[in-house]
Amino acid sequence: MTIMPGAENKKSRPGRLRIVAGKWRSRLLDIADVPGLRPTSERVRETLFNWLAPSIQGARCLDLFAGTGALGFEALSRGATSVVFVENSRRAARAIEKSAQMLGAKEAVVHHGDAAEYVRKARPASFDIIFLDPPFADDRLEGMCGLIDERGLLAPGGRIYLEQDRAKPETPLPDGWQVRKNKTAGNVRYMLVEVGS
Repeated sequence: MTIMPGAENKKSRPGRLRIVAGKWRSRLLDIADVPGLRPTSERVRETLFNWLAPSIQGARCLDLFAGTGALGFEALSRGATSVVFVENSRRAARAIEKSAQMLGAKEAVVHHGDAAEYVRKARPASFDIIFLDPPFADDRLEGMCGLIDERGLLAPGGRIYLEQDRAKPETPLPDGWQVRKNKTAGNVRYMLVEVGS
């Protein structure tokens, strides 16, 4: 989920997002009417999943701050084995559940609650890929990276997708995390990080 600067005070308009590729290519999913909520753009998702193409098949994924669920559903569409969606907004979590039902996505698990609490309770090495896209306004990216590292949530050689406000300095990463890809689009900086095995 990305919350645009200043968007927290404006009511967003509900809309739809399109799955870019895979078994659900071009399927449209409803976006919950939650202030500031918008999906990661199609352009960014296309680039990200090109990066992930060698490792998405059979991957166990975690979509923290899931928002619209765009990243997790794109992963399932392209062959991920499972995705856990973690979303704090009850309305957004319900919309993700509805999308999963509409797609028949039995591999989707929706967890309504705080992302940090979920990470603290999750089993180590539970995931191959983590999507980490907290709201721009709350500056939780560095803390969440540290917590994921501390808990050892990723399987060896796992990857983390990070998305942040381009206007802010790059988030310091834990030791052993290496940026493999790094791009910007509009006001968004996004990167793919590999965690040492």
